[in-house]
Amino acid sequence: MATNSSKTSTPYLNTAQVERAYSRYAHLYDVTFGKLFNEPRRIGVECLDVQSGERILEVGVGTGISLSHYRNDCSITAIDVSDEMLEHSQLQIKRHGLNHVTIANMDAANMQFSDNSFDAVMAAYVITAVPDHKTVIQEMVRVCRPGGRIVFINHFSNGNQLIGSMEKLVSPLCRHLGFRTDLGLQAVLDGTTLQVIRKRSVTPLGLGNLVECINLKTA
Repeated sequence: MATNSSKTSTPYLNTAQVERAYSRYAHLYDVTFGKLFNEPRRIGVECLDVQSGERILEVGVGTGISLSHYRNDCSITAIDVSDEMLEHSQLQIKRHGLNHVTIANMDAANMQFSDNSFDAVMAAYVITAVPDHKTVIQEMVRVCRPGGRIVFINHFSNGNQLIGSMEKLVSPLCRHLGFRTDLGLQAVLDGTTLQVIRKRSVTPLGLGNLVECINLKTA
């Protein structure tokens, strides 16, 4: 349905734009971004502290480079909006014999899971690559059980004036690539039931911050 653009704000990103962007370079991801971001993903999985038999959700799994880092005596569900990315994830599953992993094409802002379906949730380089981060966070909180763990790996704007100017400068290019650079952590967490228990940088120049949270929602 058409809308009046004078009354409706245009989102920084939209789902179709993000899907097109990541589908374009799915075949190049592992040899470009993958090499830079594989180790932070490994650290993120380690920080989830997955226990035997737990149910884990990975949001925005991409090419699946993190999947082999999980222990094999738990249940992993991994979602993404790009079929091309998921094809690469499926190759990872076959290559490493990851029979405990299930993948699905699903919008993180509208997950088809029941409340409290997972013990822990991982979101690596996702929150700044979605049109509506607030809705995605709400969905992650909803499907994660009370007391469950949620780990983010992402670049978050830190409020530094010089860095902020650089972030604005590269913003048009980053939007074309399917993500944004100007989102702060506080803006992500405001109004949620998430409590940060640890935050640290896991890549050079603060391009990747690992944020460990506990879901304090009630049952």
